[in-house]
Amino acid sequence: MAHVELKGVTKTFGNTEVIRDVELEINKGEFVVFVGPSGCGKSTLLRLISGLEKLSSGEIIIANKEVMDLPPSERGIAMVFQSYALYPHMSVYQNMAFSLDLQKMPKLEIKQRVEEAAKILQMEDLLERRPAALSGGQRQRVAIGRAIVRNPEVFLFDEPLSNLDAALRHDTRVEIAKLHRQLGATTVYVTHDQVEAMTLADKIVVLKDGEVMQVGAPMDLFNYPENKFVAGFLGSPKMNFFECKLVSKNGAKTLGKVEFDGHNTNYIRLVSQEKSAGDAVHLGIRPQDLKIKTNGAITGNVTLVERLGTETVVELLSKNGFPFRFASPETLDLEIGSQVCFSFDRQKAHIF
Repeated sequence: MAHVELKGVTKTFGNTEVIRDVELEINKGEFVVFVGPSGCGKSTLLRLISGLEKLSSGEIIIANKEVMDLPPSERGIAMVFQSYALYPHMSVYQNMAFSLDLQKMPKLEIKQRVEEAAKILQMEDLLERRPAALSGGQRQRVAIGRAIVRNPEVFLFDEPLSNLDAALRHDTRVEIAKLHRQLGATTVYVTHDQVEAMTLADKIVVLKDGEVMQVGAPMDLFNYPENKFVAGFLGSPKMNFFECKLVSKNGAKTLGKVEFDGHNTNYIRLVSQEKSAGDAVHLGIRPQDLKIKTNGAITGNVTLVERLGTETVVELLSKNGFPFRFASPETLDLEIGSQVCFSFDRQKAHIF
């Protein structure tokens, strides 16, 4: 049985339904990331699991126990917030020990747990400091340590890296990944950053307007998106979408040919299987899967060139005035206003 199970989970605020009939299983030891744009309901869903928000309908089961009527302190969870939520007048040790003190745990056991957590997080020398004397990254480690000492059934992270600068965000992300491998704890993590989702998750849950769009392993979602939203959300730069017409489908209706800019393509993965020949569809191609080719089917005029060191990102306008992007690991000598033709790898393209 799943370690965390959501059955028909729904949440409404007044007449507004912010979480709609979510069904989800999270296995023991899995690192699951809720991802989606701002306002999609990912933090609300996490707060429902934690007990900080009350369900409108549905069931939440943690470690084979229904928890809908239990307060957060009895659900076997520990939560790490975006804002750290440290007590400024307490030392690091006192912050980490506070919840254990409330449980009347023996002082010796508290000391042992705090010291073990501090060792795991490599912050033994910070235990006597107060939060004001710590950097943002150190404060976040204290917040994580405070969760570790409780030995919870499930760790919940609510956008824990959003207050950190880019370099520190990367370093802390690596630390969280190592920590998960070391502890093997069931973890649910909320972020709007798809890079965090792709690098941390065993399983990604993509949300939009309170509904689950797709659940799966990061590369499965990246390579086989089930809809245009997931395809456009995952990947940087975002997937290009070109308007075209469906020409035909194969017998299994899993592949299709499209007419695009006067060209008929070979068979491409058909996501929108309910579409018929002659219907308007979108051809989805990732910027990294476009290749410069003299007689390519896609032509665009260069409007912007971004040289990022590791890759060059080029923005273009198609003949019909649609913007799209091309990304290459090479340093390209392209000028704004020049015209470029592209081919693409049809095995990595999608029809929506």
